[in-house]
Amino acid sequence: MSRIQETFAGRKAAGQATLVGFLMAGDPTFEASEQLARAALDNGVDVLELGVPFSDPTADGPVIQAAGQRALAAGMTLGRTIELAARLRKDYANPIILFGYVNLFFIHGYETTCREAAAAGADGLLVVDLPFEESGELRASLARHDLNLIPLIAPTTPDERMGLILKDAGGFVYYIMVKGVTGARSAVADDLSEHVKRLRRHTRLPIAAGFGVSDGPQARAVAAHADGVVVGSALVKAGAEGRLVPLVREIRAALDA
Repeated sequence: MSRIQETFAGRKAAGQATLVGFLMAGDPTFEASEQLARAALDNGVDVLELGVPFSDPTADGPVIQAAGQRALAAGMTLGRTIELAARLRKDYANPIILFGYVNLFFIHGYETTCREAAAAGADGLLVVDLPFEESGELRASLARHDLNLIPLIAPTTPDERMGLILKDAGGFVYYIMVKGVTGARSAVADDLSEHVKRLRRHTRLPIAAGFGVSDGPQARAVAAHADGVVVGSALVKAGAEGRLVPLVREIRAALDA
């Protein structure tokens, strides 16, 4: 059983949802982002998504865009993000996912990226802008290094395409609850239950829902339907404002209640 499977299974056995947290590697510096990642893992984040900063992040809202710009200005790269994953792996057994845009992995080389990520102890990649039809080469490299390509499913994904994407998927399913870019919302999507039921007809993988979750009550509302909750922009903003630990604890407590 992989680290991802063990994590989701362990939380499910305890009657709890898995907390997937996103933080931008290198924001505002390499050292500061490492401390934020450690604080998140120490206080309740189960699965860490390490964002690889990119100059043209088409799926990210203003909070994560700004974090990426700060990281790039500090000299953060894909190579240093992998180095950060390796440093965290020395002390933590939690799954670590490298979250980024395809250009970064393609330029570095899919095989090189996967070999280095596996050596660092990462568990998979989440590639925001890679169409399934163009993913064969990357998926082959990931398979050779026992890494997962985390699938993304949107509210607009038709059933036929959903089945295609999820047929040989691994890790967990990231369900994007809303149309548009990342960022905190005032309420959880009211059609979440319907879409999660659709997903479960196509896969036995755990389903984590995100895009917009910003606090404990929202996380608990999502956990009523999904196996996991993804929190990104809210954690990035809290980290920049010096309140990451209380927010993670709040969300963790809501999921454990």
